[in-house]
Amino acid sequence: MTREEESTIIERVNSGETSAFDLLVIDNQDKVYSIALRMTGNEEDACDMAQEAFLRAYSSLGSFRGDSRFSVWLFRLTTNICIDFLRKQKKYRQSSLTYINENDEAAELELPDMRYSPESELEKQQLREAIDSAMDELSPEYRQILLLREVGGLDYEEIGRELALEDGTVKSRLHRARRRLAAILTGSGNLFEDESS
Repeated sequence: MTREEESTIIERVNSGETSAFDLLVIDNQDKVYSIALRMTGNEEDACDMAQEAFLRAYSSLGSFRGDSRFSVWLFRLTTNICIDFLRKQKKYRQSSLTYINENDEAAELELPDMRYSPESELEKQQLREAIDSAMDELSPEYRQILLLREVGGLDYEEIGRELALEDGTVKSRLHRARRRLAAILTGSGNLFEDESS
């Protein structure tokens, strides 16, 4: 589906033809599920996350500005929903320890999983915020190609079809976008240059 077709459907939905949203779901459901499955590693969770992504997309459609394609926006929304879900899962994950109680019976002692310390979670959150901020500084072309590749999981051929670009152009633009992102992150002190290179 082209960007213009997406825009037309969004206008129809925003004008009250809510059933037109089905066209956006049909066009994107496989990719949204694929992203959710890659992130959660679980089919049931992936289904739930995909459904949540479409529900949030539908409820937020009125505020969709159209700075990027709807599909790219939806893929990023899906990724954020999965990240939130995984963060909550880690918070409640527990490790078990078997011990012998006073009756000489094996019993389970539940201990919290300490692998996810508040400091570690804060560092991850700060890095995500730094990357989001750096992404906002990129040109629309660089931001779009990075989102399609890194968030949407599209391969070079799919990106080429999506953006009407040759494979070589996709590869070079993606390379330049990654270098620009790294330069922004290095300049803000969130990434350190490899001195060995």
